[in-house]
Amino acid sequence: ILQPGFIDLTNNSIPPGDKVAGSYGLPQMIAFDFGVCTGTNELVPQLVEMQGFASLYGFQDIYPNILRKHFAIPDNYTQYLNGYDHASYTAFLRELILGGHKPENVILLEIEPHKQKTRVDFYCTRDITGVEPVCISELKSEGRKLYYLKNGVKTSISRIYNRVIFDELHEWVAPAGTIDIRKDYDVEWVTHPDWFYRISKYTLPFIQHPFVPETFFLNEIKELPGQLENYVLKPLFSFAGQGVVIDIKPSDIDNVKDPENWILQKKVQYADVIQTPEGPAKTEIRIMYLWKDGAPRPEPVINLARLSKGKMIGTRYNKDKTWVGGSVAFFER
Repeated sequence: ILQPGFIDLTNNSIPPGDKVAGSYGLPQMIAFDFGVCTGTNELVPQLVEMQGFASLYGFQDIYPNILRKHFAIPDNYTQYLNGYDHASYTAFLRELILGGHKPENVILLEIEPHKQKTRVDFYCTRDITGVEPVCISELKSEGRKLYYLKNGVKTSISRIYNRVIFDELHEWVAPAGTIDIRKDYDVEWVTHPDWFYRISKYTLPFIQHPFVPETFFLNEIKELPGQLENYVLKPLFSFAGQGVVIDIKPSDIDNVKDPENWILQKKVQYADVIQTPEGPAKTEIRIMYLWKDGAPRPEPVINLARLSKGKMIGTRYNKDKTWVGGSVAFFER
């Protein structure tokens, strides 16, 4: 991501028709998802996903403090990373989202935000920053200028905290008159929508590291591995685990019509490391970064964890399970 040629390297990551106009700037928010996996003699992290996109930066500031009211969590353990605490973290988050603008001139943009599963994070973010969640359908344009109605008052938009995922945007039946956010408007982005694709599953084949599972673009594989059961097949352009084939058969690969849009990734063995009243759970820890303009590199600032007893992490794979779902990792200071 820090390499000078990263933009050129990832130009093909953006699906035709999804490219958004405007200056990229830095990917101000980046998340890395590490599975806690079984190694030879110890637990090891394995990077299973990465995203140049927002996460639950508001909720993860507040939720762990609720847990402290019900569980005996030592004072020297924290959800914050890199020396941050509540005051310094929220100041950083506020500065990054507002970008020097007044809160009323910054919006959190989403599709029908008050119906989203992640809406609790939108409200936590509003408490921290003063920024309102706004639906795309509420945006109005005059030339390159955008505005919305705040308490009935026409209010200009200078900066957008983006929470729109194009998978959902394509499926959404937009009301008549909804603007096309891909056009060139006079706004700043946090984070620019193209980073969602540039820092994603698409990036994994370019990384060789013991903590990164071996990953290949399907169209670049000359000969398939002999033991397909040790790999997973993933579409590049999907969200929340949709379309992933865990138990691969040769016919699954034969049926792929666009192999350039798929990756083959070495399976990782999640460890049954979290004991619960109804059997052990696996876990994934998301390390969440913020990148301030002018800083040489992003900083890890906070985290979230997810527990699973299904074949994959995520609510759709754990609907009949207990002691699963969103959580947090407490790190010793």
